Amino acid sequence: MSLASQGQKPNLAEIARAVGVSTPTVSKVLNERKDVAEKTRAKVLAALEEAGYRSPAQRRTTMGPEVVEVAFDSVNTTYASTLLSGILAYAATVDVEIILSTTGGLPAGGLDLSRKAQRMIDERRAGLIVVTSALSTAHLAAFRRRRIPVVVLDPLNLPPADLVSVGATNFAGGRAAAEHLLDLGHTRIAYLGGPESAEYNQARLHGYMSALMARGIDVDPALVINGRFHADHGAEGLGALAALENPPTAIFAGNDVIAVGVLREARRLGIRVPEDLSLVGFDGTALAEDSVPSLTSVAQPLQEMGRAALRSILLQAKGEQLDSHRVELATQLVVRESTAPPRA
Repeated sequence: MSLASQGQKPNLAEIARAVGVSTPTVSKVLNERKDVAEKTRAKVLAALEEAGYRSPAQRRTTMGPEVVEVAFDSVNTTYASTLLSGILAYAATVDVEIILSTTGGLPAGGLDLSRKAQRMIDERRAGLIVVTSALSTAHLAAFRRRRIPVVVLDPLNLPPADLVSVGATNFAGGRAAAEHLLDLGHTRIAYLGGPESAEYNQARLHGYMSALMARGIDVDPALVINGRFHADHGAEGLGALAALENPPTAIFAGNDVIAVGVLREARRLGIRVPEDLSLVGFDGTALAEDSVPSLTSVAQPLQEMGRAALRSILLQAKGEQLDSHRVELATQLVVRESTAPPRA
């Protein structure tokens, strides 16, 4: 008796028995896994077609535009909104729908990744873009098993070699920020950064250190304070630096939000920017333009980073080969009002 004549749609186990293979093999074929022999694939595909099953590609073709999920740790920042605007702008040109979610338990507990990955299959997601989160090989296993493309934007940790990541030239940007301050005549330059374990924070810090050492200036450990990419860290960091016997004349902040915290605390302490203290941020968001004084900042091409992440997801979803698993886009120092030569 054929599968189609049994009166109801057979499940995968019944199809597997009819073809003489295992249920996982049928699942692999249905989800377009490549680790199945061609003869076996052909038999299973014929049985699936007869039973009325469709592959993810067939479902995408017949059920409207592709859907990509974008998971943020928080969307309440100008950084996140700028990235998202790039993703949405590109999505509109390629007829892709964007679904937003929060990283929640990624990577620390609370989120069942196997269930999330299966839900993405069931709900016809073409892939997942994760913004500023740390994903290990173990965390990614659930997505790999189901062949769901994943791209990480600004990863917190060094991503596995086979994971596609998109970021900016953080080392070069950190070096450019420090070199700008050195060219102005500053030699006591502090760094207020984000989490010490964050890869892009380390790259910005190492760029700063490289610039100082190239000028024969030792890096003073007292002038390097890592913490959170939060305004409170900027405020607290300035308080600690101002209390030093020999405080810095300039600060390189690991992002624009930290720099805004520095500005807030500087006003409270009566420290004038840039007359008493020069300040450079990182990201080049609207915060930098709108601050008073406006912030000199290392601008990341955030919108283009968002577009690059979505392009990569769509290429992977089509099974196309990527030129590189690591995409780094160039940063640019934008000089505004918050930097000046040190007081004589």
